[in-house]
Amino acid sequence: MAVPKRKVSKARRDKRRANWKLDLPGMSKCPQCQEIKAPHKACSNCGYYNGRQILKTSEA
Repeated sequence: MAVPKRKVSKARRDKRRANWKLDLPGMSKCPQCQEIKAPHKACSNCGYYNGRQILKTSEA
């Protein structure tokens, strides 16, 4: 069975773990109302997706 010959230092271990950060999700503008929305999802502000109204919204 393979066993490490030397202890891995904290610096070497932490360098390896340094790239496990969270990324912000990509956002896009709604072509109808120009609000920021998640891509490939219906706009929560106006309810449009792909040029058609999908969700009913209460716009006053």
